[in-house]
Amino acid sequence: MTDLTQLSITDALQQLRDKTISAVELTQAYLARIEKLEPSIRAYITLTPERALKDAEAADAARARGEDKPLLGIPLAIKDVLSTSGVQTTCGSKILDGYVPVYTATVVQRLEAAGMVMLGKVNMDEFAMGSSTENSAYQITRNPWDTTRVPGGSSGGSAAAVAACMAAGALGTDTGGSVRTPAGFCGIVGLKPSYGRVSRYGLVAFGSSLDCIGPMARTVADAALLLQVIAGHDPLDSTSMALDVPDYAAALTKSIKGLKVGVPKEYFIEGLQKDTSDAILAAIDQLRSLGAQTVEISLPHTDYSLPVYYIIAPAEASANLARYDGIRFGPKVDKGQMWDTYKATRGQGFGPEVKRRIMLGTYALSAGYYDAYYGKAQQVRTLIKQDFEKAFTQVDVIAAPVTPHTAFKIGQNTNDPLQMYLEDVFTLPASLAGVPGLSLPCGTDSAGLPIGLQLIGRAFSEEVLLRAAHAYEQSTEWHKALAKV
Repeated sequence: MTDLTQLSITDALQQLRDKTISAVELTQAYLARIEKLEPSIRAYITLTPERALKDAEAADAARARGEDKPLLGIPLAIKDVLSTSGVQTTCGSKILDGYVPVYTATVVQRLEAAGMVMLGKVNMDEFAMGSSTENSAYQITRNPWDTTRVPGGSSGGSAAAVAACMAAGALGTDTGGSVRTPAGFCGIVGLKPSYGRVSRYGLVAFGSSLDCIGPMARTVADAALLLQVIAGHDPLDSTSMALDVPDYAAALTKSIKGLKVGVPKEYFIEGLQKDTSDAILAAIDQLRSLGAQTVEISLPHTDYSLPVYYIIAPAEASANLARYDGIRFGPKVDKGQMWDTYKATRGQGFGPEVKRRIMLGTYALSAGYYDAYYGKAQQVRTLIKQDFEKAFTQVDVIAAPVTPHTAFKIGQNTNDPLQMYLEDVFTLPASLAGVPGLSLPCGTDSAGLPIGLQLIGRAFSEEVLLRAAHAYEQSTEWHKALAKV
């Protein structure tokens, strides 16, 4: 009998609709898989097996009544930065340990309305600050392809759960690459939508002008299905755009003949792992063989993305995390005096990376430095955005690496923050510009670790990215490879 956890969402839905399997059977298979692998992978912070089985029973009952929904009976995992009513939401931080929201994020509500079975909340870097999921206050998640290596971050729990077949799909969040990097490291598909395409209501904020919620799945078709459910205007989010949502599934079947693919010279630089470079160039050749045209382009302000991001994101984090003071949010460490209490509460509640970014951001926003740092960074951000706008007058999609190399060893970069920040060097520009980016597997390195191809599109053109990604995926075998965990 086929292992039900190895079914794609699309295939599982077909079997559920044909009634060859039940949602309860599918959910039980995932719960058994989690019980077996969770001690070695550590993907979940909070498991909700009772709720999952109850959801599955309700899905089977609905289907017996002749009802159908886009995700009816599909077991998914939710990154622990998204609010879930009645279920602990920690953001990977001790300062929110035991916090149970009284409301649910819009994206989770939409998944629930579509029939999702929620397996639990998955691990992440604390407040989504990191590139490896080593910054979680609870545990280090391990890459299912090699448990001595990181899964990427900050959505490492989401990526590991999907790659290890411990969830059919998951939601992650991407501020500077936190969906695409772990997707690349774990050999799955991860999509960062355009800023404003998906509601951020109920997402605990890190960088408010950068945060995006995106799907993570084993195939492009599955990612398209998840995006279809969560995308669309939300009156509860003032940054949510009132735009029609295309039919992403229909876009998958269209030809890419004549599609213009840009190859940015700034992304093929010294320090790029040879295996990675070879795999990306081979993927570009494959797109060309499918009828796409390739054009060399330049994104001249790419080199500024890293310093710009690490001024803007920490500055926004400094403001957003000010609320965690033991008075409004977080456990209070009472020291008698207000400032002593404030200092002790935040000192004990936040981990070192969060403290580092709060200090960076507070400095950049302080009197006498705001114009020199934050104001200047926003000006350069505009130049980066204009680079993409100019490029998209010549091409339809941009192809590039996701990361400079494959997954690194746990602990390798822990004491070198700058090296850790460099992991996102190829994902930051799209985040700063607010345009969509997608990672999908395109090869493995000499150690057998996955390599991710990044496709970047113009704002609100997710259907073009999905079409190009699906055409490439279906012409290769990389998406069929499973982690040997």
